[in-house]
Amino acid sequence: MSAPVSDHLNSWIEREAQAEAMIPLIGRLYRENNVVTGIYGRRLVNQSAIDILKAHRFARQVDEHELPISETLPIVQTLTQLDLGAASIDLARLNNRYKASNAESLEAFLRAELADVVGKKGEGRAEPRDVVLYGFGRIGRLLARILVEHASSASGLRLRAIVVRPGGGKNDLAKRASLLRRDSVHGPFAGSIRVDEENQAIIANGTYIKVIYANNPTEVDYTAHGIHDAIVVDNTGKWRDEEGLGQHLQAHGASRVLLTAPGKGSIKNIVYGVNHTDIADDDAILSAASCTTNAITPVVKLMQDVYGIDHGHVETVHSYTNDQNLIDNYHKGERRGRSAALNMVLTETGAAKAVAKALPELQGKLSGNAIRVPTPDVSMAVLNLELNSPVESKEQLNAFLRKESLEGPLHSQVDYIDSTEVVSTDFVGSRAAGVVDGLATIVNGSQAILYVWYDNEFGYSAQVVRVLEHIAQSEPAKYPSI
Repeated sequence: MSAPVSDHLNSWIEREAQAEAMIPLIGRLYRENNVVTGIYGRRLVNQSAIDILKAHRFARQVDEHELPISETLPIVQTLTQLDLGAASIDLARLNNRYKASNAESLEAFLRAELADVVGKKGEGRAEPRDVVLYGFGRIGRLLARILVEHASSASGLRLRAIVVRPGGGKNDLAKRASLLRRDSVHGPFAGSIRVDEENQAIIANGTYIKVIYANNPTEVDYTAHGIHDAIVVDNTGKWRDEEGLGQHLQAHGASRVLLTAPGKGSIKNIVYGVNHTDIADDDAILSAASCTTNAITPVVKLMQDVYGIDHGHVETVHSYTNDQNLIDNYHKGERRGRSAALNMVLTETGAAKAVAKALPELQGKLSGNAIRVPTPDVSMAVLNLELNSPVESKEQLNAFLRKESLEGPLHSQVDYIDSTEVVSTDFVGSRAAGVVDGLATIVNGSQAILYVWYDNEFGYSAQVVRVLEHIAQSEPAKYPSI
């Protein structure tokens, strides 16, 4: 017999009260100890009670059951008593590990599990590293949102300035601030934005962002604005080779450049989680590759490491971008002149070949193509792989991918879902590089076809920030260890 209607409501009210009790504790850990709490990549800092409950509900996608807030609240309460140092803590993984342990008490378990940071009282936060966004389009503004979000946490990245072209008119600054404040796809900015017209700056949640107007990188003197040893993130895509991107290094106060597009020539194309350890101290110019390369490379690496890939084809179903025309008009690219809002547009992608820049063992093994479709965000990659070793079954392959998304070294890059009802808009805001749709997996002996969703804007931006944190050596320690 089902529970009375009132029982459901009473249960909800109780859980809501527990979430409300958790909010100030999460805030205290964040501000006093530089501790960021989350649930399988969903940050709990600065979230409402409803958002916290939704994050607990999301855990069922990984653990096959909802994470009880009655179990995580005691964990958070105990964490506030341990005088922790800077860390990133996943409550779901911590709770799972505690329940599997034979610890005599929750406090004893947490003291042992977090021994490296217990009693450190906020220590371990990286020294701030200046970051400049050169260009302020779709990716630039999402990078700004994430960097501002991280500003008061253990991350050492500090967004100091954005550089844009002059000529926007007298309301240029206000319009750029408005675009940061409101986004048709990703919703409103989480916080407060003010404009300082006199000093040409945007102040977002207390982060003071100087707006610099310049026609090219060599015109800028960052030191004149108190910016030194900055990492310049080029979001324009105007230059992709060392000669063009090297102009940034001629600007006073800039020391490294990260391109948010595939780099040409000898520039290292970095996919965080796969080859970020290849970054050397003397690499002044780097590329964060493309959104599609970031989406598929981690999944391809998992398949390569376990089964081996003989060859394969990648077909991307990609949302339209600002490079296309809203209605038919001239475009230098083939087919891209046709209306993006009305057509599926067959085009090329270099993402499949670019995988080999992060995974050299796949050189020449993958082909690729793309279809641009009339949606503003979230794309899908279909990986049709011929493997060296046969796969036992669809269930076996999905179990492997799900396990890796939960506890493997690429868990921040590869997510997994097997809902029968998800569609593209459900992945807006996903911070994973790619999300495997387990229900769509096809296995036929040595052939495996995988469907990977990805937010080609936000998921990619999250990957770019991970690369920035690695360059700046500002990545907070993550617990529990995986």
